[in-house]
Amino acid sequence: MIFGRNDLVQDAPISRIDLLVCRNTLMYFTAETQAQILGRFHFALDNDGILMLGKSEMLITHGDLFTPVDLKRRVFRKVVQRSGRRERTRLIPYARQDGALENIGEVLRETAFDVGAEAHVVVDAERTLLMANDTARRVFGLGAADLGRPIQDLELSYRPLELRGHLDAVAGDLSGIEVSSVRWEPRHGQERYLNVRISPLVSDGQLVGTSISYNDITETRRLQDQLVRSKRELEQAYEELQSTVEELETTNEELQSTNEELETTNEELQSTNEELETMNEELHSANEELETMNEELRSRSGELSDLNMFLETILATVGLAVAVLDHEQRIQIWNRQARDMWGLTPDEVEDRYLLGLDFGLPVERLKYELRRALNDGADREEVVLDATNRRGRAFPCRVTMLPLRQSKDGAANGVIVMMEDAGDGAEPTS
Repeated sequence: MIFGRNDLVQDAPISRIDLLVCRNTLMYFTAETQAQILGRFHFALDNDGILMLGKSEMLITHGDLFTPVDLKRRVFRKVVQRSGRRERTRLIPYARQDGALENIGEVLRETAFDVGAEAHVVVDAERTLLMANDTARRVFGLGAADLGRPIQDLELSYRPLELRGHLDAVAGDLSGIEVSSVRWEPRHGQERYLNVRISPLVSDGQLVGTSISYNDITETRRLQDQLVRSKRELEQAYEELQSTVEELETTNEELQSTNEELETTNEELQSTNEELETMNEELHSANEELETMNEELRSRSGELSDLNMFLETILATVGLAVAVLDHEQRIQIWNRQARDMWGLTPDEVEDRYLLGLDFGLPVERLKYELRRALNDGADREEVVLDATNRRGRAFPCRVTMLPLRQSKDGAANGVIVMMEDAGDGAEPTS
């Protein structure tokens, strides 16, 4: 094996190739470039060479170069151009070029036949396909290999119209036949409608061939169907209009009745409006009362703020680190001295369990004293613990716990915890 790079468009083709596989490649080139590449492929293949293309690629317009072996699998064989015979580059024979055209009139007629807008084919008296213009080749998928084949061997003989019976009739009386609105469903494409004209070609009273033309009337048929539908829709619209007029008369009567009901409703709304005005006055009065209550709440709130500030001032004046706990041992107040001693701000400790905090004081050793201050009614609990302040200095800390009694029965609702430096020689409690 030899692996190499070859530009399909510019590089010289490799010759004497037995099998050339080029799948799903031509589809990315323009038609002109495809024709150029296919010419190179034709030169590169050996006389018995095989060309394999992709599923979406066909050689309908290049039947002079390749003939299908297995069209379903896109397998084609090279067409060998033999010398001494007129080469067919199209399905229509052209005069040889030996410096000048043999018969310019014949060539012009054949060229005009080829560019006709209608699909047009010609068969001889033996019903062999002789000619097919460009439109017929494209519409019916005819290739170069189909030239010279009996028409009964081609799909064209029965799709879109069964031709054999009509050809027999034309040969019998030598008169043309036209079949209108032939429905045809191409293998690839939308449904079409054709007018098929079968005309005998007579010379000296003898049938020499038959001309078959296919006029596509799909658009005309579509417009006719659309016209029929439009007429039907117009009739339905007229019936609906009459029904609508009757409904409008009924609706007019209902509107008159509704107008009377609306007048009655308007009177009721006026009465309701008066009631709403009375309710509005009552709401204004209630609003004034709410504003008076709001003023009282603001005054109470100011007094409470003053009391809180007074309490904070007292706790700061004491000179001790103070924490006030509720009955669940959650911190409610944490004064400035406590923050300076332990490095925790009030936002970090408030509403958290004292025993759940992790700072320089071993608070887990205060469980017993806190329980006594809360539950046993002890007036004062005091303990000295080894502690470390926020600067890392170790010192003996005296912790004093006083129950906070607010209820009439004397039960403790909380605990006041005071913490101070007991560096005067007090022994820590173990």
